[in-house]
Amino acid sequence: MGGSGYSGLLYVFIFLSLGFLCSSFWAWLDACAADVFSWNFALFVICIIQIIHVAYQLRNISFDKEFQEVYSSLFQPLGISLTVFGKIMSYCNAEVITLEKEHCYAMQGKTPIDKLSLLVSGRIRVTVDGEFLHYIFPLQFLDSPEWDSLRPSEEGIFQVTLIADTDCRYIAWRRKKLYLLFAKHRYISRLFSILIRSDIADKLYALNDKVHVGKGLRFDIRLPNFYHVAVPDSTDQHLTEQLHKSSPRQSTPNLL
Repeated sequence: MGGSGYSGLLYVFIFLSLGFLCSSFWAWLDACAADVFSWNFALFVICIIQIIHVAYQLRNISFDKEFQEVYSSLFQPLGISLTVFGKIMSYCNAEVITLEKEHCYAMQGKTPIDKLSLLVSGRIRVTVDGEFLHYIFPLQFLDSPEWDSLRPSEEGIFQVTLIADTDCRYIAWRRKKLYLLFAKHRYISRLFSILIRSDIADKLYALNDKVHVGKGLRFDIRLPNFYHVAVPDSTDQHLTEQLHKSSPRQSTPNLL
């Protein structure tokens, strides 16, 4: 009724305390039943203590403005409590990293895939061999395709270059620390699986803006195997094979 987390508990205990308070007044004034009054008043006091305790816990769970925006925009709509969000943020050291304009987040063929990052503000430009591919906007992962392409025991390097198109700020989780968090909390693992695959799906839908059936097709090299969906003709088979050979990925992300 009151939702999950501390906010839900606060909601429930407030209404319980009001109910027990009304029952106490009724027992004292109308029923003149000392035992009924005693029980209801005792339960009212217990609820008040719980309200104070929960309110104190909520006061302790506070984040900077940028983290609050991430929570309210991305995690709260999924029903994630502040306590769970606090655990997730603790594994990135509750730090927002600044990336200045025209500085690289990742360089093609050089930067190892060793973290997962979420853009908080600014805009990232994705290029390959100097050619523009697409932008990454706030509340999108910077490297969700790369993350999904590797197993926990595998290592890899970026096949694209990510450059700050404006001054940017982002949150980063190290792969090893994040997998440790997933091992401890399977619920958080499933949550990130949903968020990452939703982010990849958004990139696939954004790809439709530049897909044209025929030889004029422009494709995103981060999602190269989408090409055969748009161009199934046997006449383009040779070109498709070339695209796959130059692909930084060996398989299309599993969105199911």
